[in-house]
Amino acid sequence: MKLNIQNETSRLRAVVLGTAKNNGPTPSVENCYDPKSIQHVIAGTYPIESDMVEEMETVARVFNKYNVAVFRPNILENTNQIFARDIAFVIEGKIFKSNILPDRDQEIEAIRYVWNMIPDENRVLLPHDCHVEGGDVMPWNDHIFIGTYRGEDYKNYITARTNMASVRAIKEMFPNKIVKSFDLRKSNTDPRNNALHLDCCFQPVGKNKAIIHKNGFLIEEEYNWLLNFFGKENVFEVNKDEMYNMWCNVFSISEEVIITERNFKRLNDWLRKQGFIVEEVPYAEISKQEGLLRCSTLPLIRD
Repeated sequence: MKLNIQNETSRLRAVVLGTAKNNGPTPSVENCYDPKSIQHVIAGTYPIESDMVEEMETVARVFNKYNVAVFRPNILENTNQIFARDIAFVIEGKIFKSNILPDRDQEIEAIRYVWNMIPDENRVLLPHDCHVEGGDVMPWNDHIFIGTYRGEDYKNYITARTNMASVRAIKEMFPNKIVKSFDLRKSNTDPRNNALHLDCCFQPVGKNKAIIHKNGFLIEEEYNWLLNFFGKENVFEVNKDEMYNMWCNVFSISEEVIITERNFKRLNDWLRKQGFIVEEVPYAEISKQEGLLRCSTLPLIRD
């Protein structure tokens, strides 16, 4: 397989879509990886498998409509395999194995058959001290945007997934790219003040537009850099409740076609006014785990 990912929005040809099958029972609070999941476990509103399976199959049908080749993970018993973006990511022609939470290493094995389709020289295992997940890594043409957390208390946050060692390693691997990192707001307890990944508070769409949530960024100058980069008139600003419901975490099939959650009315109206084709899907149950459409997809090939 010849990988090609230059940006977030070129025409998608092949993707890994996670799975909710055999997802396992509702986890205990101690076994949750993010504050939103904890919130729903405590409230008794954690999503059930059948609802999540149907939501993901709806997305699979949209991919089929647009003739996208879809790979699914092999099913692991009683394992959450929804968020394919966490476990690997592609930049240009190389696939990177994420250095993820140790409990989740088995998820990589479930897509080993995809990994094995890729030539050895294009498979990247970063050094052990490089913590990174795909939700924090966004190729954008001659830039690579990376979400991180620079605080000295990094180890105290289960929600801090990508460190500066990874930023430096990726910068060394792509000397011709401008690698821009963003310090994200982290909380183990408050999902409205936690940007789990960069794609929870920012995402480019189309050729020159973006969706963004200011409070996700710890440093205002970095947020302002993005506003200036895309132009304020091209940016859709998301409020705290909308960020909580994962409005930034849509997914582009092309520069013209975007998959979004059907309840994102204000965003979906804006996207249509910008000339996008909006494919609305039900994904509200998936979002209870602090992830949505970009989190559950791993693009392999874009034109």
